Amino acid sequence: MVTTWRVWFLSLLSLVFIAAGAGAQERAEPPTAAMENWVAATAHQATLAPGTRITMRNWQQYQQYMPLGMIELFKGSHYWKMPPEVEIDVGPTVSYPLPRSYVDFTEKHAAAVRVVHLADGNNDIANYTGGEPFPNAEEPDKGYKLLADLWFAYAPYLAVGGADNPLHTCTEDRFGSIFCQTVEYVYRQVAYNTDPRVPAEDPRAAGLWFTEWLMVQAPEQSKYTAQLTLFPKDNQRNQELYVFLPSLRRSIRLSVAARCSPVLGTDYIQDDYKSVGFNGGIAMFDARFSGRRKILALFGDFKPMGGDFPNHYYMPLGWPKPSWGQWQLRDVDVIDVRRVPNKQAGYCVGSRIIYEDAQNHYALWEDSFDINLKLWKTAWVAQREVKDPEIGFVPGPVTSTVWDVQNDHMTNVSTQDKFGHDLLPNRAAPAKYQDFDKYSTPSGLAQIMR
Repeated sequence: MVTTWRVWFLSLLSLVFIAAGAGAQERAEPPTAAMENWVAATAHQATLAPGTRITMRNWQQYQQYMPLGMIELFKGSHYWKMPPEVEIDVGPTVSYPLPRSYVDFTEKHAAAVRVVHLADGNNDIANYTGGEPFPNAEEPDKGYKLLADLWFAYAPYLAVGGADNPLHTCTEDRFGSIFCQTVEYVYRQVAYNTDPRVPAEDPRAAGLWFTEWLMVQAPEQSKYTAQLTLFPKDNQRNQELYVFLPSLRRSIRLSVAARCSPVLGTDYIQDDYKSVGFNGGIAMFDARFSGRRKILALFGDFKPMGGDFPNHYYMPLGWPKPSWGQWQLRDVDVIDVRRVPNKQAGYCVGSRIIYEDAQNHYALWEDSFDINLKLWKTAWVAQREVKDPEIGFVPGPVTSTVWDVQNDHMTNVSTQDKFGHDLLPNRAAPAKYQDFDKYSTPSGLAQIMR
C-alpha cells in the first residue's frame, strides 16, 4: 500500500504502460464485442416497478437495466464480485431540474455552438459561452456533442471539501489491506458561469475556465502533498498540472504525458478524476453514440454514508448497502470515448464507455478497456444532489468505487466524510476558500506549510 509521499509521488509520475506491440487503436474501429452484445441485449427494455428488490437469486431477470461492469460483478467473472447477500432496492425515478439560470443561458446561446474538426485530427466546439453546449444533441457527431455536454455540465462555481468536510479515499487489494486518506479540495469554475451574482468570467483567471486544488490532510506521512490542475479556455491547450512536495517545500510542473498517472495513489488516473466522471478534455478525444438506455443508479439526495468506509458497504467489494437509499432507473446516453488516432500512441485507455445521465450529463457508470480493448476497470458512480440556498438542488457531490479487474485492486472515493458532511457549494463554503490566489494559482502552492 502507499504509505509515504515518496512512493505516492513516484506512482504519480509513472505512466501506465500496457504490453508492447499492441499498437494504437484506430478511431474507426467498432466498439468491443462485449459492448456490442450489451447494446443489442438492452435494445428493448421493459419497465421496472418501484419496490423491486434485486438479489443474487433474481439478478439475471434485471440485467437489461445493468451496465456492462455491473453485470460482470454479478456474474462473478473476476476477483471483485457481488457478495451472496447483496440487495438493491428500487424506488421511483426523481427529477432534479438544473438551475434556472443555467437553463435560461442554454436556451439563449446553445443554437450558436457547433462542432469543429481540425486539420491535425483534434476536435473542438466553436462559439461556446456557457450553459449546455448541445441540449438536443443529434447526428452528425452526436457522441462528441454528448461528450461536450458532459465536459461543460453544470457545476457550482465553487465546490469545497474543507478541513471539516474533506474528500475521503480508500484503496484495497485482494489481500484485504485497506489504506485511507482524507483530502481537502477546492474546485472553482472561473469562466462560463451562469449562477446569479457571479461574474461570467473571473478577471483574475485570464485564459482559464476551471481550476482543481487537492491537498492530503491525513495520514501524517502524506500530509500537505498537493496538486493543482488548470484548465485553459482554449481547448487545444494542454491542462497544466502542478504537484507540491512537502519534503522540498516547493511545487513542480508535470508533463502532459502524466494524464495516465494515478491520482493520490488511487486507481483513478488524471483523466478520470472529476465529479462529472471524465477529466480528459474535448480536444484529443472523440465519442461514438451507442444508444439511450435505462440503467440502475444511486442518484439524488440519498443518505450521505459514503465516507464511512468500510462501514455501510458490502465488503470486500465496496458496494453500498440498502441503508443508503433506493436506486433509480435513470435514462442514460451511452458513449464510447477514445483518443483521436493521432493522440492514441502511448495512451493507456483504448476505450472508455460512459453511461451519461440524460438530464444533468454526469456519468453514472464507466467501463474502461485497455489498448487491447479488454475490460480493465469498471466504476460505479453515485451522483448526489445538495441544496444551495440561492439555487436549489445542485449536482457535484459524488461517491464512487472503481474496480481494477486486471490487477485485483480497488478504490473508493467520496465527497462525504464519516460523519455525513458533504461538499459545500458556492457561498455555503467557508470564506477562506474564496482566496483565489491560494487555491487557484501555482504560486498559491507556495503558501502550503506556512
